[in-house]
Amino acid sequence: MDTRKYLAELVGTFLFLTIGYSSVPAAAAAGVSTLVVVPFAFPLGLLAAIFAVGHISGGHFNPAVTVAAVLDKRTDTTDAIGYILAQVIGAIAAAAVVYVVAGQAAVAAGITKPGGGVTDVGALILEIVFTAGFILVILVSTKRAPGLAPLAIPLTLVGIHFAAASLSGASVNPARSIGSALVGGDLTGLWIYIVAPIIGAIGGWALFRVLDEEDVEEVEA
Repeated sequence: MDTRKYLAELVGTFLFLTIGYSSVPAAAAAGVSTLVVVPFAFPLGLLAAIFAVGHISGGHFNPAVTVAAVLDKRTDTTDAIGYILAQVIGAIAAAAVVYVVAGQAAVAAGITKPGGGVTDVGALILEIVFTAGFILVILVSTKRAPGLAPLAIPLTLVGIHFAAASLSGASVNPARSIGSALVGGDLTGLWIYIVAPIIGAIGGWALFRVLDEEDVEEVEA
């Protein structure tokens, strides 16, 4: 058991989400739409975390990524449990920082939830689809182009935010949603953002395995 990996996941998730969570009250204080700031803040926070400690743990910072890594045999079950616990603790700590600095309302404003006119089922579907796509990019880039992965992954998250932030909240990360929901005091739709990313992780991994297998067959031919 390498506790450095778990600490890296905690610190990385904390850095990633402190930047992301803080962007919500920061945008409000500046009188700027969150749709202009947040889609860049979370991905840039992820980028910072990857460069800061990603070399130690592999840079998951997301239970959905850890689930996919286990399915693809890149991470064992014991490490996965430690990673996920560290990620959730890091997320709660990040939300707590925003709570102390800007109050519970500021944390609550960043809770991921369905947008106006979007049902719980609609949000669930979007989060599954976008998580699957996100996981596919992560698995492919880290295997085929590891040098570009630290940029490809955050840039994909930027696109996901612009596409889904106002519809489903663009979580694609259970830890992110758990931290803001617990500290923000609203667990109403949290189940969506726990269930959907896990299903999406499984789907994204399955799609990766199908496409990767076809790629292998093409090379052999």
